[in-house]
Amino acid sequence: MTMAVTGTEAAAAPSTVRPYQQYVYAYPHKTAYRPLARERASLHALWADEPKDALSLYFHIPFCEVRCGFCNLFTRIGAPDGLATAYLDAMERQAAAVREALGEGARYANAAFGGGTPTFLEAAELERLCDLAERGLGADLAAIPLSVEASPATATADRLSVLAARGTTRLSLGVQSFVDSEARTAVRPQRRADVEAALARIRDTGIPVLNIDLIYGIDGQTEKSWTRSLDAALAWQPEELYLYPLYVRPLTGLGRHRGTAPGGAGDADWDEQRLRLYRHGRDHLLTRGYEQVSMRMFRRAGAPVTGGEDYACQTDGMVGLGCGSRSYTSTLHYSFDYAVDMHRIRGIIDEYTARRADDFRHADFGWEVNADESRRRHLLQSLLQAEGMPVADYRTRFGTAPGDDFAAELDRFRERGWLDDGAGAELLRLSPEGLAHSDALGPELFSAAVRERMAAYEPK
Repeated sequence: MTMAVTGTEAAAAPSTVRPYQQYVYAYPHKTAYRPLARERASLHALWADEPKDALSLYFHIPFCEVRCGFCNLFTRIGAPDGLATAYLDAMERQAAAVREALGEGARYANAAFGGGTPTFLEAAELERLCDLAERGLGADLAAIPLSVEASPATATADRLSVLAARGTTRLSLGVQSFVDSEARTAVRPQRRADVEAALARIRDTGIPVLNIDLIYGIDGQTEKSWTRSLDAALAWQPEELYLYPLYVRPLTGLGRHRGTAPGGAGDADWDEQRLRLYRHGRDHLLTRGYEQVSMRMFRRAGAPVTGGEDYACQTDGMVGLGCGSRSYTSTLHYSFDYAVDMHRIRGIIDEYTARRADDFRHADFGWEVNADESRRRHLLQSLLQAEGMPVADYRTRFGTAPGDDFAAELDRFRERGWLDDGAGAELLRLSPEGLAHSDALGPELFSAAVRERMAAYEPK
């Protein structure tokens, strides 16, 4: 949806609220997960009473050709000595255990390959990955939306041909910047010419939806250079654009060499730079036929509908394969161990590839989702979407109104100008300023228990 922006927007929120605290793409974060007792974490028992007719399927590939300076994802550089084959072998063993636990009635509504960089795999390995989804788990990739992440260096013609032939409906390319000097500053070694060549190959495949990721807040980035990247992306008429604020996190390349990047979470000047660039980028896209879906996501008006647009991350179950994936049931979110440090990540991947089939029949780490956490997750992930949350949907699911359950939080957001008071009593929707502060609003909805767990987590 397109939202009107007023001239007083920049002054609407108190300066004491840091706008960039945490990107909430899932709740709770893995840093709140803890080891699970094996006797209580049998996959068969966890999924026995769950709806399984519209599951989401996620395959995690933890390999990249290079680790970007800002990256704190679960990924390693390269896959030496047959590691990719060993990893796919382990995924095959995991798929067999998961299918056994789910039973033959499981059906999938959408699928995604993420990472890492899934297209780090060679073309034949991508064929095998698709076979794991279809033959191993029974997903019909040609009949459901399939999203795949790629990097310019790995978006080769043979890999893209496999993905297109196997039913990929969305290809997301991590560009970050079309300005070579900015890419180097973010420790993203690439040349614009190579990025453009990759984009041409993607368009040649006919994959319906192209998404381009861009980053703002890079040291030395200006509105002028940001506009150059935006316009370079727009020249390809992508169906989607994601605009990400740069974060500098511990154990990342930029985090270890802080002198090469803006100062960090408490840097007021950097916060202002990112807010200014966000607003400029948002307005630039809105005036060029794009609709804002969330703080980060923009979709071109009239873009083809592939079916993945209706995915409801608040309610649907998710099945994750691979050592960096997570899975969701209605009562438990679970995954394998989590790390950011390169040495520890390599160790977790090695442990994963060495697992026997029986070792995949239980969940290792997780967070039990009670009624309060379920309400928080639904409100948080609905409210962070530009279209907002119908109060009736919340009331139907939980039997209460969000104003009953989260009165203090919603009053606080309203006082800051983060809620759209013109939306009416039956729709909770963020104002443009609220969307701009999504990375501050989201963490304020975390429960005390989740905050405590996250604070106690020791980065590794």
